[in-house]
Amino acid sequence: MKSRRFASLILALLLSVLAVPASAAPAADAPLCLPETFAFQAQTDCLPYGSAAYLARLAEMGISLPLKPLSATLVDQSLSESNVNYAIVNTMNEAGQVLQRPVFASAADAAANSNPTSFVKAGSSPHYVAYTSIQDGGGVYFTDLGWMRRSDLSPVQVRRFAMGLEFKSTPERPFGWVLEFAGGETAPFNAYTGADLRAPRSGSTFAAYDVIEVFDIQQVGDLKWYLVGPDLWLNSLQMRLVFPNTQAPQGVDNGRWIEINLDQQSLSVYENSELVFATLIATGLDGLWTRPGVFQVYEKHDSTPMSGDFSGGAGGYYYLAEVPWTLYYDQARAIHGAYWRQKQFFGYQGSHGCVNLSLGDAHWVYQWADVGDWVYVHDPSGRTPTDEEFAYGAGAP
Repeated sequence: MKSRRFASLILALLLSVLAVPASAAPAADAPLCLPETFAFQAQTDCLPYGSAAYLARLAEMGISLPLKPLSATLVDQSLSESNVNYAIVNTMNEAGQVLQRPVFASAADAAANSNPTSFVKAGSSPHYVAYTSIQDGGGVYFTDLGWMRRSDLSPVQVRRFAMGLEFKSTPERPFGWVLEFAGGETAPFNAYTGADLRAPRSGSTFAAYDVIEVFDIQQVGDLKWYLVGPDLWLNSLQMRLVFPNTQAPQGVDNGRWIEINLDQQSLSVYENSELVFATLIATGLDGLWTRPGVFQVYEKHDSTPMSGDFSGGAGGYYYLAEVPWTLYYDQARAIHGAYWRQKQFFGYQGSHGCVNLSLGDAHWVYQWADVGDWVYVHDPSGRTPTDEEFAYGAGAP
């Protein structure tokens, strides 16, 4: 919290005059209750007005001043480190034509642009290769597919970061991350003073990826509103939440599971039926939904290529080299790192059915998970199809 936020809270305390029911009122000539005591214990020999009553009302909502940060630790950023270099294959020219790019058996053939052994399949979806060597003055690259010309590639900057949180105990209430963009606004967001878009702004701002607790939730029209401090409200366009729930999903019998909340685009990890990790994710787009259900991790790969063809209208053929920290749990659907995804795109749908994480977060989950661990996928909003007649495909990144 910024210093002006606390200043506004103190001002609110000084100006607040809140009464209690007459049946609870002490004698009219009794002294005013002291704020530091009244908010936390019943008082019958003082007048519960002003700042004392305001603190009492906050205490009923679980809010104490000053606001304390969530008891969590940011994931070790070194988990996002990688020595893999990636490049995107230039499969489209400036005129928008889709092109095939050649692959060669040797650096000499690549430099001479002769005797290609294969071609990167044409398609409008991204094709990423991993390269380990550069020769011929930088004109040719050795990739996981073979030698390729530099003119056919565009090296990319890998998104190496983590935003996940580790917990030693399960939080008492919901918490979440402030997003970077919402409703035409860009963070920091000026909180509302009420659960209404017409309510005055408070002057207290929340920056992108601030992690804050939620003390109350109200549905107003199409928006949910979250009380994040005394008279401070953000809405469901501005935040994504985790709702800690230590009750194991049906079928989970060992106290270990990964929960994927499709509505909130968040992932939580439970061990011994306690929350130990949570982060933002990106799951399947509408029509390419991440399938709800209870599954088990059946395969682990520290890196693996992924490819497929969605030429039926979802982007065509794609190829992704060395996708890191991959946990397959539902056919081709997997939890994995997404080196191509920028930070601001987590917290929104965006995949072909897989569960995308930042590199650091995916590494953490990969280290924690064992083959056989449970994965619980659900959508509290009910938007994602769950009927047996809906034809889910195998899924993809």
